[in-house]
Formats: sequence, C-alpha cells, structure tokens
Amino acid sequence: MAKPDDLEAVRAIAAALTGFSPEEQERILRWARERVGLALAPRSSPEIRMPQAPTLSPRPAEPTDATQPSLAGAKDLKTFVTTKSPKSDAQFAATVAYFYRFEAEPQQRKDEIDSVTLQDACRLAGRPRLPHPSMTLTNAKNQGLLDKGNEAGKYAINTVGENLVAMTLPGQSDNFAKGKKPRKPAKKTAKKKK
Repeated sequence: MAKPDDLEAVRAIAAALTGFSPEEQERILRWARERVGLALAPRSSPEIRMPQAPTLSPRPAEPTDATQPSLAGAKDLKTFVTTKSPKSDAQFAATVAYFYRFEAEPQQRKDEIDSVTLQDACRLAGRPRLPHPSMTLTNAKNQGLLDKGNEAGKYAINTVGENLVAMTLPGQSDNFAKGKKPRKPAKKTAKKKK
C-alpha cells in the first residue's frame, strides 16, 4: 500500500470537520491527536497555523485565540459548575479538572488538579467540603474520568472526562451519575415440584 499524500490527508480531515463548530473541531482534533499517540500541544505556546488554501475551507477563517474556547459567559468556577450540575463527587472532580484546563482565565489554567485544588473548588462553587478529597480524585480516576498526573496526588482530565463534561452534563441517567452500570432484572426461576 502506497503512503498517502500529505495534502490528501489534510483534505480528508478538513472535509470530516466541515459542519462542526470551532469548539467541536478543536475537541475532535485534540481527541484524534490522543488517539494516534501524538503529544498534545502545550496550551501556553502559540499555535502554529498553516495558511489555508481557499479550496480546503468553504467558509472564511474565523478569529480564534490560541486557547480552548470557553463556555459562553462561564468565566468563574461557580457559574461553570452550576451550568454543568455534576451529580456525584467524581463528576464534580471531572468538572473542576475540565474547568481549570479549558475554561478558566488563561492565568488560572492548569493541566492537573490535586486535593487542595478540589477542596478549594468546593468553597468557590458553594458545595459542601469533601471529607476525603484525595479519595474523590482516586474514585474519579477509577471511573475513568481522570488520569494520574505527572506527580503523586495530581490528576488530569482525560478524553472520557472531557466528553462527560462537554457533551453529557447536565442531564444523564442516575446510573451513570453514580458510576454504576444499569442492573439487569433478575431472572425468575420456576420451582420444580417434587
């Protein structure tokens, strides 16, 4: 099989992204980079942009900043958490990690959170303090919403957690909110007469 042409790959990607909003395109590209094993670009460095050929993009280029687009009007943690309405502590941890990675003001952004950040987020969001914030982070990791960070006690949101916060919250079933699979009804067995 011959190696595909670079420009043909660009055309295929551009065609696949047509119809999605800029925010969705950014998320899809980030997930695709993670899927093929490429390192994510650092958020603090400016993006290298290739000039767009008019044949690749039917719509004019929209002005974007180098950071992930924010939820309209949600620049503070309390507003963001209220908008997303996490139904469990693990979902709350994922929401906080998402906020600090993508939605916070640029000077407040961080790729990883820890128990101190999570406990502070409870205060800022007006939620009751967590009795064991480090256990909450571990539970969120075990549910597949967070990954271990570069240092002990630090956690980073992964694509599953991003999908939960960006696409699913608010409003999923209570079973998913509790991190449980739906229970199958028990089979009734007929008693045999002796």
